[in-house]
Amino acid sequence: MTLTLYDTASCAKVPFVPLRPGEVSIYCCGLTVQSAPHLGHIRKEVVFDVLRRWLTASGYRVTMVTNVTDIDDKILAKSAAAGRPWFAHAYANELELHRAYAALGLAPPTYEPRATGHIPEMVELTQQIIANGHAYVADDGSGDVYFDVRSWPSYGELSGQRLDEMEPALDADPRGKRDPRDFALWKGYKPDEPVTASWPSPWGRGRPGWHLECSAMAGKYLGDVFDIHGGGIDLKFPHHENELAQSKAAGRGFARYWMHNAWVTMSGEKMSKSLGNGLLVTEVTKQWPARAVRLYLVAPHYRSMVEFSDAALAEAAAALGRIDSFVARATRECSAEDPRIAERPAQFNAAMDDDLGTPAGLAVLYDTVREGNRSLDAGDLAAAGLALGQVTAMLDVFGLRADDPVWASQTGSDLVPVVDGLVAALLEQRAAARTRKDYAAADAIRDQLTKLGLTIEDTPQGPRWSR
Repeated sequence: MTLTLYDTASCAKVPFVPLRPGEVSIYCCGLTVQSAPHLGHIRKEVVFDVLRRWLTASGYRVTMVTNVTDIDDKILAKSAAAGRPWFAHAYANELELHRAYAALGLAPPTYEPRATGHIPEMVELTQQIIANGHAYVADDGSGDVYFDVRSWPSYGELSGQRLDEMEPALDADPRGKRDPRDFALWKGYKPDEPVTASWPSPWGRGRPGWHLECSAMAGKYLGDVFDIHGGGIDLKFPHHENELAQSKAAGRGFARYWMHNAWVTMSGEKMSKSLGNGLLVTEVTKQWPARAVRLYLVAPHYRSMVEFSDAALAEAAAALGRIDSFVARATRECSAEDPRIAERPAQFNAAMDDDLGTPAGLAVLYDTVREGNRSLDAGDLAAAGLALGQVTAMLDVFGLRADDPVWASQTGSDLVPVVDGLVAALLEQRAAARTRKDYAAADAIRDQLTKLGLTIEDTPQGPRWSR
């Protein structure tokens, strides 16, 4: 089956055909490191981590670029309020971002460029846009450079808006603009800003505009044309609209497909720093298992909004418990020599090929777990072993395998084999007590395990336990 994606540029599901056979290039707008990441930010990272895993599992070699915006108006404002250098503030929050990546089992991007490391590329891109007649230097002496939106007839093509219906761009002082919707490519140095937050340019000292940063870094690492551009739906306008316009105005083809994930909400509102309703990843993972948090973010379709609640996280934790219980039980009882062990069910593949359909994919996973438990109950170890292999392969796509080394540092994950061994030892003691007809001792062991939340089942093949 051919992979289809919902392309937000055309607002339709379309077949995905990569630029180069067997290779996929993806650019994702990363975090502006003004503060630590909350679940709303990290949902995008999880969505595109699953996309990357699925493409890899489908046989593609994937290049993933996720930038770090480490210079920005908000970074300057928040660092000044905190009383520390802007670069120290940005770096501290970049470290928090990486901790969040690690906490949720995210593979690092192929490249993770910082905006401040690519000023020459941004100056060059601005010069090309000016030379092509689509940008101008403000005539007020500020050193600002603006993109001339009226010079670009396709402006608004990504978001489906008409220029005359758009609000003014608020990324710079409007005094030097020809049109209030013109947006900043380069911002001239201001005396009240740190001189370290400015770089030399043909228009005087200054710093890049936010939109310019991503266009320059995408071009640096993926070339003039690449496959997929991703990000949260809140970036579609103006950020991605402006990226697209300035890149094409410079003569670059830019992204061939656009993917946007929906928000995480609390009480129906977008989770954001400005609203003060963000839940830091590091705090949420103190209250809930990190794998459960990841499953909570994976379970809905990426284009659906997710409402944060403790009940939803509890449901995710319970679902993982059922999966882990089957995997542990099947691993104990089945041989891993079945040649079909790594196959994924065809229904799962079809679901994931249909615009990364994680809800339908998870439904196949849950069905396979149930069938695997039925096979174990019936003593059909060959069928149970096949189910174990399929479940493991599907968990790998979702990044949820409990034995994946990325979870090794998570609290309790390294205790799984220890717990398994301890329960097995207790069951051996119970069996010995029953052999010597000390039923009181055998029942006491069973009652103790039951109080710990385990279910003990006596079968002709011996005792089995599950959570």
